[in-house]
Amino acid sequence: MSEACIRDVQPGDLDALYRVALATGDSGADAAHLHRDPKLVGHLYAAPYAVLAPELALVVEDVAGVGGYIVGALGTLAFDARLEAEWWPALRRDYADPTGDPKGWDLDQRRAYQIHHPRSPPARITDLYPSHLHINLLPRLQGRGLGQAMIDAWLARIAAAGSRGVHLGVSPANHRALRFYRAYGLEEFRFPRPKPNPDTIYFVRSLNIGG
Repeated sequence: MSEACIRDVQPGDLDALYRVALATGDSGADAAHLHRDPKLVGHLYAAPYAVLAPELALVVEDVAGVGGYIVGALGTLAFDARLEAEWWPALRRDYADPTGDPKGWDLDQRRAYQIHHPRSPPARITDLYPSHLHINLLPRLQGRGLGQAMIDAWLARIAAAGSRGVHLGVSPANHRALRFYRAYGLEEFRFPRPKPNPDTIYFVRSLNIGG
């Protein structure tokens, strides 16, 4: 089994991030068969971080190339404002805001809707855990301790940057990711009035800055 290394993202990695995002975009499984446009997942969850916050973007690479990444933002709301100013405008020109009954939309249309109507996490999460991350690994790199090593490195970096807490959102259908985050020791955020069938499960970690 080939060695893999974790390193800072580089501009030349962008195409690989798009590929990994698509290959893990169906609750951790390959989403290529679900999309007509292979870049939509990456437009939302990978590329903007590598472009706008490369200091908080790491990739894992082996002899086959980049096969995973961890990206995120120091301040979720501030990053959302940057997306609104610097990332979404060009994409909104390329992707129409879908109309009609959402029940009839395909997945590309639902992704396009996210571009036109991005949604921030609940304030009760961002107030306490203002940073957030996304992490994805291709199957060839899973089960080797690389996910844990990447989160360790990313949390150390975000703590050094002054974050007091971090969150991430997971689809309830992504059972492998749920097991991983629980085993890692992240805490599942409990809402006072939880939805019976949530569309996102949030995990959090306090970084205890200043004490």
